[in-house]
Amino acid sequence: MINSPLGTVDILPDEAKFWTIFQQKARDVFGRYGYVEISTPLFEQTDLFVRGIGEATDVVSKEMFRVISGGNLEKVFAGEQIKAKSNLSLRPEGTAGVVRAVIQNGMLPQGSAPLKLMYAGPMFRAERPQDGRQRQFMQIGVECLGASEASIDAEGIIMLMRFYEALGFDTKKLNLVLNSMGCPKCRANYRKDLLEFLKKNEKDLCETCVERIEKNPLRTLDCKDEKCQKVLDGAPKISEYLCDDCKNHYEEVKSLLKNSGIKFIEDWKLVRGLDYYTRTVFEIQSGDVGAQDALCGGGRYDGLVKELGGNDTPGFGFALGYERTRLAMKNNGFEFEPAKTCDYFVAIASDGAKEKAFEVAQSLRDYGCNVEIDHQNRSLKSQFKLADKFMAKFTIIIGEDELKKGELCVRNMETHDQENIKQDKLFAFVEGKL
Repeated sequence: MINSPLGTVDILPDEAKFWTIFQQKARDVFGRYGYVEISTPLFEQTDLFVRGIGEATDVVSKEMFRVISGGNLEKVFAGEQIKAKSNLSLRPEGTAGVVRAVIQNGMLPQGSAPLKLMYAGPMFRAERPQDGRQRQFMQIGVECLGASEASIDAEGIIMLMRFYEALGFDTKKLNLVLNSMGCPKCRANYRKDLLEFLKKNEKDLCETCVERIEKNPLRTLDCKDEKCQKVLDGAPKISEYLCDDCKNHYEEVKSLLKNSGIKFIEDWKLVRGLDYYTRTVFEIQSGDVGAQDALCGGGRYDGLVKELGGNDTPGFGFALGYERTRLAMKNNGFEFEPAKTCDYFVAIASDGAKEKAFEVAQSLRDYGCNVEIDHQNRSLKSQFKLADKFMAKFTIIIGEDELKKGELCVRNMETHDQENIKQDKLFAFVEGKL
């Protein structure tokens, strides 16, 4: 038997229904803030992620799935170079692709209002699978392009909390963790001093952090190793290096959140894992999902559009993980609703009633009801069992007596009460029950 690839799961009907509901709640909540949907390809040119995310990041250097057609694969094996447009990767995140689409399609003319976009779909990373982390995983994200104001950051975070409320979360139990990474100007001085600190303490750092010292020193702050964390407690803090503009921006974000009743925790070690972030960065963390506690993360990326070939355009966005959110909900007692619902089951009590039963079932479906009917000549007793299995609210029984009288026998499957109605009164009966 062939099983699904490592790090992937099948989304079975009950959960598929919930994934649809999950997306719709996001559309409803985010739509109130002006966000509209966009869909980009599942794979892009690899250079998009190298330039956008950063070549030194774990995502690009270790976790991307490369996509090569058969013909180009033969060229690679032969030691030949393939064209950049043929060097493709499955998308590991959504922001770079959305920004590419905005630039390519001229969606943000100079002087226009901020462009607010949302997306939903699968992403791919070659990580070690565990609860809440898969190699193919589902994300919902938003991107707001064209506004540098702190109010955009605060609005996006508040909107996100409203989404979790709509899902049924007690947001008081979620931790909003906040930091500012500054701009390239003030971060350059911080990076220099952090690098000096890391080199002095290199012997006390884990192997991964030692590798990051030259490639991506800020990522060392995110290390989960307890030994490293003790060392990094003495590292310089980026908050001490923020320029006046970045400091004022950060203070305004915090003030707007406080005024809206949103509590947060400041963590100067929060840096996120992608190179494009500037100023505001944040995570929503939950204690109900184990080691992978971040349900959502995001922040500001004011240099990304220009880096990918567009005009100098500020941006803000976030992405939330479906699997981790679902796991947190499940650990709090959430259960999926069954995918299959049935309003009416049409039971056939005699061979002569098959045609009329088929007609009634179809007319109810056209009227907007979920209807099942027996196709396999079961006994009436077995059909009642089938109606129970489908969790039908009513069973409509049609036999020889009903045909002669022009009636339908309707049974309430919860109370077992039965009543006969005229065939031409069926829709009036249905309307009354709705």
